[in-house]
Amino acid sequence: MDELNQVMRIRLDKAEAMRAAGKNPYANDWAVSHTLEEVRAAADANAPDMNGIPAEAPRFRVAGRVMAKNELGKAAFLRLRDRSSTEAAPVFQVYLKSDANPDAWALLNEFVDIGDIVGVSGPAFRTRRGELSILVEGFVLLTKAVRPLPDKWHGVTEKETRYRQRYADLIMNLDVREVFRVRSKVTRYLRDFFEARDFTEVETPMLQVLAGGAAARPFETWHNALGIPLYMRIAPELFLKRLVVGGLERVFEMNRNFRNEGMSPRHNPEFTMLEFYQAYATYEDLIVLTEELLNGLAQHVHGSDEIPFGEHRISFARPFRRYSVEEALVEVAGASPEAVKTHEGLVALATERGLAFDPSVSRAKLLIHIFENLCEKALIQPTFITRYPSEVSPLSRKNDQDPEWVDRFELYIAGNEVSNAFSELNDPVDQRGRFEDQMKERDKGDAEAHPVDHDYIRALEYGMPPTAGQGIGVDRIVMLFANRDTIREVIFFPHMRPEHVSEAP
Repeated sequence: MDELNQVMRIRLDKAEAMRAAGKNPYANDWAVSHTLEEVRAAADANAPDMNGIPAEAPRFRVAGRVMAKNELGKAAFLRLRDRSSTEAAPVFQVYLKSDANPDAWALLNEFVDIGDIVGVSGPAFRTRRGELSILVEGFVLLTKAVRPLPDKWHGVTEKETRYRQRYADLIMNLDVREVFRVRSKVTRYLRDFFEARDFTEVETPMLQVLAGGAAARPFETWHNALGIPLYMRIAPELFLKRLVVGGLERVFEMNRNFRNEGMSPRHNPEFTMLEFYQAYATYEDLIVLTEELLNGLAQHVHGSDEIPFGEHRISFARPFRRYSVEEALVEVAGASPEAVKTHEGLVALATERGLAFDPSVSRAKLLIHIFENLCEKALIQPTFITRYPSEVSPLSRKNDQDPEWVDRFELYIAGNEVSNAFSELNDPVDQRGRFEDQMKERDKGDAEAHPVDHDYIRALEYGMPPTAGQGIGVDRIVMLFANRDTIREVIFFPHMRPEHVSEAP
């Protein structure tokens, strides 16, 4: 720390010396004409050597962070990085001669360090070794970096440091930038997909009087003016369906949800969800739509319907595999068809497989508990799981032929649930009864049970057309398409325990 303090003190002194000399160490008067990659594309094919630069050669004005600095007698090479830098082309070289530009030479030697941001102008040329470079004619220091970059080319490797100091992570690790470029491609494609199908993008409240639409614990806050508690939304579902009642028959929202739950490689308290609703559609229609969506997304991001993920190749070729919950236990977990049909059989199965469970819970809850423990991680290729029990699906429409089950699916890929969808319950009497059943569970201690939302029931009483809806975990989709095994890698600033930051650097 003492060494770091000393280095930072020297850099602060340089900034003060610049000010004393009438130079601004944080200037904001440099217009950029090209990114470094654009210079490479424009000049790569026909760049002359340094002695053959014609007077009329185009000049480029660039800016970037100094990643390396090498002085060779009366010449210096700087290697710059900007937003266009990639792992294939991590830096771009600029060349400065002391006798050709003494003012720039003095600025470089007196004030510029690795990590500073500089502006450079001049023509492009090739060095004797054939490296495309810019010959410096104009040179300014735009931002004095007081804190030195982490250990030159070794970057930031320790995960906790990377997540806490994402700015340093992004400076040093270009593969991390690519992850977030993939994220941008994914979110843009999702929006374009639904807008092309006549869906309207909407925004619904993040602060809600009742936290509903999902089984999760909310974060609670207090509204001083109204004198009431408010909850950060755990899902936008009930508000989006209110809009369907109002006549917006196709709606979607790319939203932030907040759930007061544990953190894991798949969970962050704040996360992004795409949720959409389509009137006059069923969950079967959404299966087809989801296959089309993900197949197209794979083509858009990877140029193929097969993508790498860890040790696997994930195929988005249609159609995807389908199992009911019971079928998955038989086909994936190897349970007997008879065992999954009764409570006694499920108790025996859980006991045999060494699962911790409460034998007093209902067959429906035990069925889902066993499925989650025995099947989820084994569902690598895209797989729709259907026929969920009504008891664990309080907002789903019951199946007409067998009301013990609902018209619902969850989609699993690479062992993760990435979406949940169902034909929506639009019978206000049935919905009220389901809410009341949930309140009984809450009274028994289930903190995630749905509260009774009387206004939502009132909306249903006006009449909601037959509708199907789906929520897709955007962060988990990005994990897949960026080939990352933890959600923290695809969120710029994942939540972590606060670090103890002292006054010292």
